[in-house]
Amino acid sequence: MKKFISLLLVLLLAITSLAACASSGGSSSGGDSAPAGNEGGEGGASASLTMGTGGESGTYYAFGGVLANYIGQTTDIKINVVSSGGSAANITDIVANKTVELATVQSDVMTYAYNGTNTFAESGAMSDFRVIGGLYAETVQIVTCDPNLTSISDLKGKSICVGDVGSGTYYNTMDLLAAYDMTLDDVNPIYQSFGDSAESLKDGKIDAALLTAGAPTTAVTDLATSKNVYLISIDDEHMAKVLESCPWYSKLVIPAGTYSGFDQDTTTVTVKATLICSADLDENVAYELTKAIYEGSSEIAALHAKGEELSLEFATEGIAVPFHPGAAKYFSEKGINVAS
Repeated sequence: MKKFISLLLVLLLAITSLAACASSGGSSSGGDSAPAGNEGGEGGASASLTMGTGGESGTYYAFGGVLANYIGQTTDIKINVVSSGGSAANITDIVANKTVELATVQSDVMTYAYNGTNTFAESGAMSDFRVIGGLYAETVQIVTCDPNLTSISDLKGKSICVGDVGSGTYYNTMDLLAAYDMTLDDVNPIYQSFGDSAESLKDGKIDAALLTAGAPTTAVTDLATSKNVYLISIDDEHMAKVLESCPWYSKLVIPAGTYSGFDQDTTTVTVKATLICSADLDENVAYELTKAIYEGSSEIAALHAKGEELSLEFATEGIAVPFHPGAAKYFSEKGINVAS
């Protein structure tokens, strides 16, 4: 009987030891645990991120929401989209405040920030961010409900919405005024978001508003349902001055019919809406983000018209700030080498 009991105890100890080993092996998966923000299996990645965009009536916010929803449905990356003051504010939130990990910004403003030039000359460079890729063309639109305002020179002495302080629109306004030998001192500048400026135009509180966003823009489309909307063109002489002094712009024609009731083509300039991220973002997460966006362009286009502009070429051409290594890895697999 004693031998039987001893044998039984040995068997029980062996079973317990095997169970403990199996439990330990299952939790470690054969190595150290995955780093935070990268727990996906089979080469995937999981993370919970916050994306800064722009005003709620602008294209950044709407398109950012579409990207976030699509990425959330096709990957293990969840993105919370928040409204913000625009490009410069988003860069500050990534680099200095560290309240967001992703953001949509204008290509010109991010170049200023990275190099510490132009509007960032006084504050200094903010370079601790990287590029995921270009998204779509951002059009500088000069909107008015007054048919007598047909040139930027006509805006002298007028009440003009120039965007939120620090927004891309604010910087674009100064560039365009400079081409006409004007400054903010020559107008009565009003600092408002897209939505607020549209309401001010509707109520007759301002004479015109500048906004930089993909056209058509929700705020202007809504305004055109209740008021006659006009877009101010940049003439050839001043277009040449803008492009010479500010080479980050490209000439663009907004087709007639973009907004209800407006039947003229409008010549203006454009920059590139760009998705950036913290330089500290996990490489696998950045790779999965990039892959999801540029391989899902047709699905994204079905949800928002700006998705039609997504392409590998547009994503990588004319970008003067380094790409995130994860994004660079994806583009390299597609035969496109970018600086990272």
